[in-house]
Amino acid sequence: MPTTSPSPTEIFTQLFAESRQALHRYIRRFVGSSETAKEIVQEAFLRTYRQRESVTTLRAFLFSTARNLAANEYRHRRTVERGPVGDLSDSRVKLECESLETGLLRDERNRLIQEAIDRLPPQCRAAFTLRVFHECSYKEVADRLGISAKTVEKHIARGLRETHLFLQRRYDASGHDHG
Repeated sequence: MPTTSPSPTEIFTQLFAESRQALHRYIRRFVGSSETAKEIVQEAFLRTYRQRESVTTLRAFLFSTARNLAANEYRHRRTVERGPVGDLSDSRVKLECESLETGLLRDERNRLIQEAIDRLPPQCRAAFTLRVFHECSYKEVADRLGISAKTVEKHIARGLRETHLFLQRRYDASGHDHG
């Protein structure tokens, strides 16, 4: 009897079982509240499920989505704490503009990094994501992906090299002066 590949629902169920607790701990560090982290994790899984057909690395997408939701929650909380109008002194307005610009630059940088990572071959991308974003050891990455630690090292080196080259080309092509 031929073996069938797992259905998208089975794949997603496995992702949920394997990632829920780690994702909750990861997000709780950002938001400081277990309840808020639960809500963000639930929303991240929902968004990942909705995008499952168009995403190549579900776990990386899931963690990125959750991280972005946590950042949005943090920004929202800061806005609420300041009140509806806040102190509109010149120095505060200037700081707000600077922090907005910093946030936009950070978001653009993160988008470019995600684009660079998405261009990596699948196994290289998986190893790179586990090592860099989930802080897994080389051995943990090797065990999860069923490859040798030496192969993980090669994937990480390639991921770093290709991501760096991609970003360098993008910044050079756009005429930005980042140095």
